Amino acid sequence: MTKTPQHQNAHENAHQNAHQDLHLVAGATGTVGREVVRELLERGQRVRALTRDASKASFPEGVEAVQGDLREPAGLKAALEGVTGLHLITFSGAYEPLATGPEILALARAAGVRRVTVLNGGGPSPLEDAVRAGELDWTVVMPVEFMANSLEWAEPVRAEGTVRAPFIDRVSALVHEGDIGAVVAVALTEDGHAGQEYLLTGPQALTVTEKVAVLAEARGGDIALVELTEEEAAAGMRAEGHDESTIAWLLDVYKNTPPEGRTVIDTVPRVTGRPARTYTDWAREHAESFQ
Repeated sequence: MTKTPQHQNAHENAHQNAHQDLHLVAGATGTVGREVVRELLERGQRVRALTRDASKASFPEGVEAVQGDLREPAGLKAALEGVTGLHLITFSGAYEPLATGPEILALARAAGVRRVTVLNGGGPSPLEDAVRAGELDWTVVMPVEFMANSLEWAEPVRAEGTVRAPFIDRVSALVHEGDIGAVVAVALTEDGHAGQEYLLTGPQALTVTEKVAVLAEARGGDIALVELTEEEAAAGMRAEGHDESTIAWLLDVYKNTPPEGRTVIDTVPRVTGRPARTYTDWAREHAESFQ
């Protein structure tokens, strides 16, 4: 039978799909994990999403959801079967550094994983140490402040048109979470990124005052900015359930943002080949959350 163009395309697609790599994404329901999943799908890769409760998770069509917990490596063997690329996070949901790196890496090696990326959680991590010391091709991704952190302002802006924040003149080179996902996807699917540590920023360094102005323009309505004292900010974090060590760390980062957190660098465009997204881009994408 003579193959029509449709038959030929179907055959080529099936052949291509048979050779797609399979990637396991930990933290797949998180701010960055969702973007890693999306970017890998856009690259035509097969994606398996690791979540602690697969029954409650919602992923794009074609994503295989599997249940597992990085704190319990023994249960990850099935999730790693057939996987060639692995994306890891370094903290559990309670800001607790994961200490199970050696066990996870041993399972990954046995499963035939070739590349592993790690999302640095902002502090020392036994899991990241294990990845760096391991035999797999690793890439560590170190983003500065997420643009998505601004979503914590969404409810008070909707309710009363107000943002309350400490240290409103602090400067941050905050990065779009989609750009973080894009860098991870490149590192998992392309050569040349093994042994690299990528610090990621956005294309601008903005104060809190400037961010609020951008959000106001995007939502089409004024936003009042009220500066909190350090004590007021700590009380608010306490009410949200943060422990004292986390509160102290967050306040120090806000008050004394290190140079790498406020200095724009070109890692995102250099790795992905496309410009880093601006805070204005992010604000327009999320304008409805603030209306």
